[in-house]
Amino acid sequence: MKVLYFYQFFATAKGSWGKRVYEFARRWVKEGDSVIVITSAFDKSGLKPEGFVSRIDVEGIDVRVINIPVSNKQTFTYRIFSYMAYAILGSWYALTLPADVVISSSGPISVGIPGLVARYLRRKPFIFEVRDIWPEGAVELGVIHNRAVIGMARFFERWCYRASSLVIALSEGMEEWIRKKNPSLPLRIEVITNASDNSIADKIRDDLKLPGWAAGKNIVIYVGTIGRANNCSQILDAAAVLKRQGHKNIEIAIIGDGRERLSLEARATGLGLDNVHFPGLMPQESVVKWMFKAKCMLLVLKNVPVLDTSSPNKLFDAFAVGLPVIQVTQGWIKDMMKRENCGITVPPDDPEAMAGAITEVIGNTELRNTLKENSRRAAREIFDQGMLADKMRSAIMSVARPAENERSGL
Repeated sequence: MKVLYFYQFFATAKGSWGKRVYEFARRWVKEGDSVIVITSAFDKSGLKPEGFVSRIDVEGIDVRVINIPVSNKQTFTYRIFSYMAYAILGSWYALTLPADVVISSSGPISVGIPGLVARYLRRKPFIFEVRDIWPEGAVELGVIHNRAVIGMARFFERWCYRASSLVIALSEGMEEWIRKKNPSLPLRIEVITNASDNSIADKIRDDLKLPGWAAGKNIVIYVGTIGRANNCSQILDAAAVLKRQGHKNIEIAIIGDGRERLSLEARATGLGLDNVHFPGLMPQESVVKWMFKAKCMLLVLKNVPVLDTSSPNKLFDAFAVGLPVIQVTQGWIKDMMKRENCGITVPPDDPEAMAGAITEVIGNTELRNTLKENSRRAAREIFDQGMLADKMRSAIMSVARPAENERSGL
């Protein structure tokens, strides 16, 4: 099977971003498939492109890097330019590279353009993978205001769904959202979440040397982008409550980077929050070492309905190491955690509740151990990386097979 995969944010094991495509594709290659990934020069990828287009072999994955810089620190205007430039240049590969099936992984939704080119001009089976609900996320976050632009984006989104042979949704909430917004389309949707690497504890040594401020303290971590959608100010508000309550043995590390980091650091300084620290961006191996040392992890997002459908990578990393998670989303993650008893959900923008959950997890060893064991179980039984890679491969093959038959004359 020949898979042509368009994903603008591809990251390797050396990167500091979700590795879903890398982890899945390297397994498919071992099964005998050919996988070509068309990506861009993402600053968290772990790739070092040379020239305008670089061809890099990543464990058998044929990665083509279009050297258009992409970063969540860039302005909205520049990011739109980079998205469209990638989509236009990617369309050349959609027209010329061998493929039994073409996958476009969104967002941004513009990544659907090369997929549609392959679908209509080459009659290739087209799979639309939905990582974020676009453009609804940008609308609810106030990034896009112009009604005409919103209308065009929604039209294009619906076009991608209509043209697809298969939609891959990264959460149950996404599937529900897509079906609700497109009731007249006969969509085939497979839910394949982000995944837990259950070999992580064997691969990464618990040898992190903690900074001086962390010695002998209970560490709470946040891992991920520090941007508008994440609303990490909720963490500072909870830290202020903990400080006011006199919890001198709790330290919070906000690990990551993004456009809001500097303003968040300034606010923490202004509030005198010496219990909050910003270690910066780091590769996954270092992040996991922090997870081994932490008592719990915080998962925060802005309180808008579309973000309740999200499938954050670091949630599944936490499950793999058995790190209890305290989170604020009110959708499928909340339901799953309640069902599996593998985490705690608190209301968004409620610092008292978040601070209370932190102190409860730290102070209640029995509760913490229960959450640890159930998280590990969920990682093994529901979110295992190998299992979900096989599930997605089977779904892709069910779509790609007619193209293979046609090519071989069957």
